Amino acid sequence: MTHNLIIIGSGPAGYTAAIYAARAELKPILFEGQVAGGQPGGQLMLTTDVENFPGFPTGIMGPDLMVEMKKQAERFGTEIVSKDVTFVDFSSRPFLVKSGDDEYRANSVIICTGAQAKWLGVPGEQQFQGHGVSACATCDGFFFKEKHVVVVGGGDAAMEEANFLTRFASKLTLLVRSDALRASKIMQERVKANPKITIMWNTEVVEVVGDSKMTGLKLKNNKTNEMIEIQADGLFVAIGHKPNTELFQGKLELDEVGYIVTKAHSTATSVDGVYAGGDVADHVYRQAISAAGTGCMAALDAERFLSKNH
Repeated sequence: MTHNLIIIGSGPAGYTAAIYAARAELKPILFEGQVAGGQPGGQLMLTTDVENFPGFPTGIMGPDLMVEMKKQAERFGTEIVSKDVTFVDFSSRPFLVKSGDDEYRANSVIICTGAQAKWLGVPGEQQFQGHGVSACATCDGFFFKEKHVVVVGGGDAAMEEANFLTRFASKLTLLVRSDALRASKIMQERVKANPKITIMWNTEVVEVVGDSKMTGLKLKNNKTNEMIEIQADGLFVAIGHKPNTELFQGKLELDEVGYIVTKAHSTATSVDGVYAGGDVADHVYRQAISAAGTGCMAALDAERFLSKNH
């Protein structure tokens, strides 16, 4: 059987694409599992308060928002498959999408596999993941009540993590490898005004140290080359994301970082009939609302393609 549309990945982009496609009677199938260990439901599953999604004046929890979007997609007839996609072939239509031994065919595909956190790649980081080292403040912040935690990063995500963690931590050190923050002005001001936060400029983590759990960090000032060791109970890494596109290497045009390249004013990829929405193709905005918007665009693009070609 050949389906009209397969959506790979969930999150705001995937579910919004599914809502639009299902309402257009395309009977989409959505694989909510993601490639490369991504999170079904996307990064909002790791987020607490979402205060900037229109329609929720008092805010909504990230996972709750995803549950509501999923219900809406199902209400209009989306078939949701709780599996990972393990292989795709876009060289001929209908396209082939495999999950393990199961094969699916579709005349169009929308990719919404998102992105995931980058790590520092220093000694001890992997060893102490889950034992002091994390990339998700909202998942793990609770475990650091009245502790000293360190956040690495200079962008909006790092500022958000730092502010959130001060709800629990007694002291927070923000490590910035340059002499300025990249974050938006409002986020910078919040961090600088927070009495629990100390910023260390031109500073990089050299090693995470500990025994059964993390106990501190070896740091280097990249201007003076001075090395110090500090005591810390937790390290939160907030240095950006990499797109979940391993599955599509050699199958679609990707940029130098690995994001899917889309055509101007469109969600169209380098293969006719294949579209991309959300953070997998967006390294600039990376917001829930912009992901949802491009999910909508991808569904409309796919619908137009199908009406012309089938």
